[in-house]
Amino acid sequence: MAPKFKSFFYIVVVLMLIMGIKGHAQYETSLTVNLNEYTKELEIKQEFTYYNNSNYNLGVLYFNDWANAYSDKNTGLAKRFAQEFKKSLHLAKADERGITTIVSVVDDAYNGLQWGRTEGKDILKVTLNKMLPPKETTKIFITYKVKLPPNKFTPYGYDPKGGYYLKDWYLTPAVYDGKWALYSNKNLEDLHTNVTNTVIDFKFPDSLYLASNFNVTSSSSFPNGQFAQLRGNLQRGGEIILKTNDEFITHTTPYMTFLTNIKAPRYSPIGQGLSINKVADFIYNNLGEYPHEKVLVSELDYNKDPLYGLNQLPSFIRPYEEQFQFEMKFLKTALNSILKESMFLNPRKEQWLNSAIANYLMIAYVEQYYPDQKLLGKLSRIWGFRSFELAKMDFNDQYAFLYNLTARKNLDQALQTPNDSLIKFNQKIANKYKAGLGLAYLADYIGKEKVDESIKTFYKYYKLNTVKVLDFESILKRSTTQDINWFFKDYVSTDRKIDFKIKKVKKTEDSLLVTIKNKEGTNVPISVFGLKNDSVISEYWFSDIALEKTFTIANNQEDKLVLNYDQKIPEFNQRDNWKSLKGFLSSNKKLKFTFFKDAENPYFNQVFYVPVLNFNVYDGWVPGMRLYNKTLLERPFVYDFSPSYSFKEKAFVGYGKFSYRKYLSKSGLYVANYAIGASTSHFNVNSRYTSITPSFSLGFRPADLISNKREFLSFRYVNILRDFDPSLQNLANDPDNPDYSVFNARYINRNNGILDYNSWFVDFQLAGNFSKLSFEYEYRKLFENNRQLNLRFFAGKFLSNRTQTDFFSFALDRPTDYLFDYGYLGRSEDSGIYSQQIIIAEGGFKSFLDKEYRFSNNWMATVNGSFNLWRWIELYGDAGLVKNNGFSEKFVYDSGVRLNLVTDYFELYLPLYSNNGWEVSQPNYGEKIRFIITVSPKTLTGLFTRKWF
Repeated sequence: MAPKFKSFFYIVVVLMLIMGIKGHAQYETSLTVNLNEYTKELEIKQEFTYYNNSNYNLGVLYFNDWANAYSDKNTGLAKRFAQEFKKSLHLAKADERGITTIVSVVDDAYNGLQWGRTEGKDILKVTLNKMLPPKETTKIFITYKVKLPPNKFTPYGYDPKGGYYLKDWYLTPAVYDGKWALYSNKNLEDLHTNVTNTVIDFKFPDSLYLASNFNVTSSSSFPNGQFAQLRGNLQRGGEIILKTNDEFITHTTPYMTFLTNIKAPRYSPIGQGLSINKVADFIYNNLGEYPHEKVLVSELDYNKDPLYGLNQLPSFIRPYEEQFQFEMKFLKTALNSILKESMFLNPRKEQWLNSAIANYLMIAYVEQYYPDQKLLGKLSRIWGFRSFELAKMDFNDQYAFLYNLTARKNLDQALQTPNDSLIKFNQKIANKYKAGLGLAYLADYIGKEKVDESIKTFYKYYKLNTVKVLDFESILKRSTTQDINWFFKDYVSTDRKIDFKIKKVKKTEDSLLVTIKNKEGTNVPISVFGLKNDSVISEYWFSDIALEKTFTIANNQEDKLVLNYDQKIPEFNQRDNWKSLKGFLSSNKKLKFTFFKDAENPYFNQVFYVPVLNFNVYDGWVPGMRLYNKTLLERPFVYDFSPSYSFKEKAFVGYGKFSYRKYLSKSGLYVANYAIGASTSHFNVNSRYTSITPSFSLGFRPADLISNKREFLSFRYVNILRDFDPSLQNLANDPDNPDYSVFNARYINRNNGILDYNSWFVDFQLAGNFSKLSFEYEYRKLFENNRQLNLRFFAGKFLSNRTQTDFFSFALDRPTDYLFDYGYLGRSEDSGIYSQQIIIAEGGFKSFLDKEYRFSNNWMATVNGSFNLWRWIELYGDAGLVKNNGFSEKFVYDSGVRLNLVTDYFELYLPLYSNNGWEVSQPNYGEKIRFIITVSPKTLTGLFTRKWF
């Protein structure tokens, strides 16, 4: 940019911003607030001067009333919690709910105004008595009470120790820019409101200490209470923290003043002060002058957006030095607070830009002050850890790593995706990290100084004003002559992956002809490094590779070419990024055996090994060694083998599987899975089964990735080979028909919400001597009175049946599991504790009925139901019809008590009454109790990770 034009550009920007500041100054509000510590209520009188900065007459005004988001089970906040498998707000008692009670709404002539609420219940709609013309103001007086919730739902509200955290607690104006931006509270820290000059006269108990992002202009004490006047100029909202201890400390640095309660017990106060000065100096030099008198840097704010990963381990095993830990914690919280308080982007739709700047600066801070910091910290130097690829990763490598955690699962989302449409992991971690990486990527391409200067210019001229991403884009483009449209067009606006490979290299005496393939079609620049003896001797950037392109570079006698060697680019797959120039044999990757799962090393074929221990009643405890190639990041092709030894049977058992997963799109038909697996174990004493199963499945999901709805269509061909102990006489062990094969097709439709659960499937099986069709539907409903209803319906019909035993029949209470799908501890047991294990399948009955009822070789239809009496104590009942060939259908039923400790994972069933009569009064009642237990680590992990993905 020419100097004269550049100066003219900045002058225009300044004039525009001065005009914008004049507009902001018209929004003013004053509040008189009394905190009642006994009722946990805020009694508020609010005077609001509303300025119509639009070009339209306004007849209604909207105010954010986010404190009312806790009022019932149907607010936007409650629904968001349900999506994240959190039912605390749904189950809350009436006196635990936060609610805003409006007493009166009047205009400046003291005439009453009509008011109501929008569907989400946390937006207040006020109808004016006369239209408000453009560029005019009106005054509104609102009297109301805010009942605070306990802080067990979110950090907002009161805590058990008598403290309070008030954020988004009073009415603020919704934004109108041609249309109303009405955003409900979804616990996303993204209140969208106009910038306002605010004065708060606040009365609170004398036992508390106050900290705020607003300035305390005056304070005094009176009997049993305190008074403080808080003033915020050109700020969006007042945040108040009340503590029973005076734990906030003011740190004044040459550039800004911090009010903070972030501490490091093992780091000296003098050291903390020096670190805060160091952080302040860095922020000032890389961002600019903060426009307010102080920055609130609180532990509460940090906990809402912490340094994820090892930083969250208990303090006695944290791997980082105290100084580094403290500085990163303070830097992240301070940057988030500063940007939130001064850069007024739309926080729901353009939140990525503030995250990009904050994380870019955090990356720069580590590069400047801690360039040798490893991701595992001190653990990377300890024997047993230092050989892991994870231990060799630099601290800043975590940004690409955690972004790829969702990208490899096909769950990544575009940076410009609205905040409330992001899955939790993306909203909290992956998208913020991708945003910061994006600026680092851009800096590597056009030059770090240009991106640094653009950020400082953007902050200098746009702080304290409503701003858009387009403004930052304009400044960036003026800083360079290179084409950077790709950054906003492809990197920011889409979820397309970045993935390149070196297809081939042709050598001449003085040149290398390098052909690069763009595997994903995302047209962004890619870096190429030349290595000789593992040292970088050349570096190039290539761009505009739509599909495939050949480039000519100098032959500097490199022995290896590597794409994205410094890993500045968040590339989807780096396993094919290198090309050896020494010939074919030298290009073969070596095998590397690693104990336990690790991060990827693209230069080796990694094989992971870990001891395993399994159990069933026939094999006993079965130790083995698991060998697999699945890294911490998902990969398309996976093999997994687990040879094990049964000391009880004195024989080898185990499993092996090859699988390939191909993601097809983001929604609709999104994934295809191909697999072939085999396993062998014992199903009875001295009786072995071997299964060999090729399979293929398709997955479907809606465009809304937050939705829990999924559909699957699967096909498999199960081949079972069995060897029997000749001495056993059991229907499940038919020596006349030891081997069989079954073709199985199934369609599953599932929406596993925590409040409403719906799941159904249709299953078809075809074998040499039978064919059958079955249907299952399961429904769970958590009602507003906290009662839960569970219903399940099953119906199955043999289309043909030439079997001679009940081994393949529909089972009423305990399927024979001839496909070996279920995790039975003792699958052939018909007495003893192992026979009492129940897996809810087919008939789903809990009582052991007479043998004539327990199986069906024709058709069966059953209904299972339960509802809770108190918390996890439920009553259950089952009823159905069983039809066998040559007999009339039989009506069967049972009932009892269900202890639903963890649904589908750990449950107990205590029978009461059934076709057997009163079971409680019958002998050996303990043998009638059934249980569900899940010991699979993978299944249990899913219980805790489902809310993130």
